[in-house]
Amino acid sequence: MPTFDVTSEVDMQEVRNAVDQASREIVARFDFKGTDSSVELSEDSIALNSSNEDRLTALRQVLQEKLVKRSVSLKALDYGDVEEASGGRARQHVALSAGISSDKAKELNKFIKALGIKGIQSSTQGDQLRVNGKKRDSLQEVMQAIKEHDFDIPLQFGNFRD
Repeated sequence: MPTFDVTSEVDMQEVRNAVDQASREIVARFDFKGTDSSVELSEDSIALNSSNEDRLTALRQVLQEKLVKRSVSLKALDYGDVEEASGGRARQHVALSAGISSDKAKELNKFIKALGIKGIQSSTQGDQLRVNGKKRDSLQEVMQAIKEHDFDIPLQFGNFRD
């Protein structure tokens, strides 16, 4: 019975490279001179720091450009609130979301069942979703429908077995 897995992952090496590129660009750009702006990566989040909210917005844009160039989906970023720091500075934490939460898995299962394609079953396995079907064409139809629908998380398809 053909199957495939739906996952939501972020390539941390590409994120690390994008953060490094953004940091280098911030040091070199004239509009960031004297703002003491920084982009720092921790295990599961990115910290943005700048002198004011306008520079923070520009900093966020630079980071997004670098992430897009490295093929990291912006849907994986969960922006926190802009916080006021000491000395009138602004900072923001950006969480990196990976894995399919139970709520999203339920939404995906419900969507797949609503398609009404005969012989298709889906089940949640940890932070991924397994889709089974009798025919390969049915599975490809489900993949196409999932790609066209926006679930607000980056989705990848893998482990396709015949």
